[in-house]
Amino acid sequence: MRSFQIIKYTPEFKDDWDKVVQASKNGNFLHLRGYMDYHRERFNDESILISSEGKPVAVFPCNQVNTSIISHGGLTYGGLLYGNSLHAAEILEIFSSISHYFKALSCERVLYKAVPHVFHKYPAEEDLYALFRLEAKLIRRDISSVIELSTRPKLSDSRKNTARKAQKAGVVFEELTDLSSFHSLLSSVLAKFNCVPVHSDVELQLLHRSFPENIRLFGALLSGKLLAAALIYDFGHVVHSQYLASSDEGRILGALDYVLIQLIDVVFSDKKYFSFGVSTEEQGRVLNEGLIRQKEGFGGRGVVHDFYEWTL
Repeated sequence: MRSFQIIKYTPEFKDDWDKVVQASKNGNFLHLRGYMDYHRERFNDESILISSEGKPVAVFPCNQVNTSIISHGGLTYGGLLYGNSLHAAEILEIFSSISHYFKALSCERVLYKAVPHVFHKYPAEEDLYALFRLEAKLIRRDISSVIELSTRPKLSDSRKNTARKAQKAGVVFEELTDLSSFHSLLSSVLAKFNCVPVHSDVELQLLHRSFPENIRLFGALLSGKLLAAALIYDFGHVVHSQYLASSDEGRILGALDYVLIQLIDVVFSDKKYFSFGVSTEEQGRVLNEGLIRQKEGFGGRGVVHDFYEWTL
């Protein structure tokens, strides 16, 4: 059995960190330091690298809040990120090392946000087995909607009809670069629910410049006016609709449905999965039935996002 060492992340390890993420079977560009660090001032980062024989073999993105470690407060999901070279018994050893490391820092628990399996590039649930062995408790479960594109259910008639309405009205589908106009539309939509986008306009533009191949914007326009749009995160085998927004006029014309059908049927038809994101509220205890029904109309079906509490 190999021995493992824990190294606290500092900027000097950025290249090592990114190499581990890029070679991992469950990490993606969200876990690269160029993405994570755009809002680093909001978090007390306690991320660690796990090394064996002087070589980093895994990373654990996390931050500390009081006596709790969260993996990671600025990410939808995190957890231990590792590659095919590590086997189940070694993951158990790594989790034991992580436990001792954070206990020595007087931490009392870890809130572990597991990476949903559809985002894995290769099967990677050794961490869930390790959590079971450590008697971690499932404390939250959100349900997301995901389409398996090669075998997806038939598109509902209502979704088809609204998309046809947009086409008949002369709505044009395009890939866009004006993220400020999109952010303005998104903010106006969310304001009706007393919410604001997770990312500011400046942050969104920064991330788009940093990851132009991964973060892409597609919209529906009528006479040059933006009616609806989808900000897409491209993870390789799976794409995710990070933000969706439609104006009142866009809703009347079915512009957002038109955008989504173009993305699913044309732009990303060669991907394995199309992800819509979660439809739950109040820590997963409440299902937004109207929202999930809309996603199911496109063929989306349930994939869970699990949160575990691991007592140290």
